[in-house]
Amino acid sequence: MALDPVSSIGTAMNSRGDEQAVRTERSPRDPAAIRSMATDPESERVRREWISVATRHGYSYNFSWLGVPIIQHPEDVVIIQELIWSTQPDLVIETGIAHGGSLILSASILKLLGGEREVLGVDVDIRSHARSMLSSHPLAESISTIEGDSIAPAVIEQVARVCSRHERVMVILDSNHTCDHVAAELSLYGDFVSIGSYLVAMDTVIRDLPPEAFGDRPWSPANNPWTAVTNFLDADDRFVAAADVNERLLATAAPGGYLIRVR
Repeated sequence: MALDPVSSIGTAMNSRGDEQAVRTERSPRDPAAIRSMATDPESERVRREWISVATRHGYSYNFSWLGVPIIQHPEDVVIIQELIWSTQPDLVIETGIAHGGSLILSASILKLLGGEREVLGVDVDIRSHARSMLSSHPLAESISTIEGDSIAPAVIEQVARVCSRHERVMVILDSNHTCDHVAAELSLYGDFVSIGSYLVAMDTVIRDLPPEAFGDRPWSPANNPWTAVTNFLDADDRFVAAADVNERLLATAAPGGYLIRVR
């Protein structure tokens, strides 16, 4: 029986190229390839150009997780699930709730891990639509919230009480992006992060964007999370930049913002 053209091509490729394909197939997370990308000036140029265009068009608002707007870049969604899956925290703390999609992301991965695990969201103003969604979502029982300024002493006391019920904690900071606020969050919430777990400062990319990208927001390229992160790493030797994470990312809203606690 004659083969159709597509099958014929496939058969020929298989007979000639299987051995070569095996030899040349790139391994996942190849360190040399990752390092090459991270140190390539062209990668950095393209990243900055892309993020400027993406921000202009509201790219991060295009996605949802399990039916809920997430307002994150897909690359950050993928890496956050990877970090949760690999470190298996029993508590993920997130400052900044917005629509709630990031809380749902964390809760969904924790649910797959099994056991008594929890997501805690902190926001100065939890909107009614977010409250309604979080209370009715199938993952609602895994999520708790605190309304208040994330760096206020009363809020930190509440967060500490939740942390006391857990042994392994990961933190994602995504609320007020001014340098002073993020600096305070890094100092306060860094205490909650377990050794070997991650402290993530989102939106360090603000430093790379034009001032007009932020309208009347209090943050800007001159007042951004990246400065807070670099100062924090200089002052606190418990944390280092997670090179194995940061160097793998290009289309991220948090370049250099993934930190790991080492002591």
